Amino acid sequence: MGFLFLKRIYFSDFSNLKMNKLKIAVQKSGRLNEDSMKILKAIDISVDNGKDQLKASARNFPLEVFYLRNGDIPQYLRDGVVDAAIIGENVLIEKGNDLTIVERLGFSKCKVSIAVPKSSNAKSLKDLEGKRIATSYPNTVNQFLDKARVNANLHIINGSVEIAPNIGLADGICDIVSSGSTLFKNGLKEIEVLLKSEAVLATSPMISEENQAIINKIQFRLKSVLRGRENKYVLLNAPNEKLDEIVNILPGMNSPTILPLAKEGWSSLHSVINKNDFWNVIDELKINGAEGILVCPIENMVL
Repeated sequence: MGFLFLKRIYFSDFSNLKMNKLKIAVQKSGRLNEDSMKILKAIDISVDNGKDQLKASARNFPLEVFYLRNGDIPQYLRDGVVDAAIIGENVLIEKGNDLTIVERLGFSKCKVSIAVPKSSNAKSLKDLEGKRIATSYPNTVNQFLDKARVNANLHIINGSVEIAPNIGLADGICDIVSSGSTLFKNGLKEIEVLLKSEAVLATSPMISEENQAIINKIQFRLKSVLRGRENKYVLLNAPNEKLDEIVNILPGMNSPTILPLAKEGWSSLHSVINKNDFWNVIDELKINGAEGILVCPIENMVL
């Protein structure tokens, strides 16, 4: 089938890297911090981080984690204080457009959106011509205002942006939106999405060759975990006369594994299904005679 599944991936040969540690920044607190630590754990990097620590070392990998304010991380990357960071793409667009993204991580997804009071007649960014917009993302907003040829006055706020229209400080806001519950609670409605964001792995332009080698190892592990999350492992039984039809249905990598069963005229097929196609494929398999379909999560998938 051209792929390999591993319960755990271990890389113990760091003989050339013992004297060097990669410095990686993550958000000091919040959801992105939690998700960042989970992905490090998923790639078998164990970090001893106590409460309120600003720096912690990994026990089994040449890596140090720095817990920093999200908005400060781009400058630390630029200056080479840290070699890499797990950071929201929206922060890089606002403060670090010159920095390199080496991997998209698929978690902590959000949008940067324009919102106005529910009573407002504004329906798009163009309707905010001459209006006041409160935001923590002035560079991002200005970029989109220029593109749309809209003139608006920005009021820069660090935190609690949603309250600005309610106290008469602004006609609308631009802020990150996850579930939309914060907008709803503050009587706001989303009228335009400027961009979509997720957590990414970014690197410093000053990263050394030695630390780039460590990043390459981290990226290899990340890819295996992310592939696993995007796919499901499927085992099924099928009559031999239906094998050609079922093989054509399965979107697995290269071709499925086919093994004969003790029951004459039947075989077992093992393959991989992308989670986005999962139910459509399962329906087709059932129609074409597949039975005993077993679905398993994939922890790591190494090509």
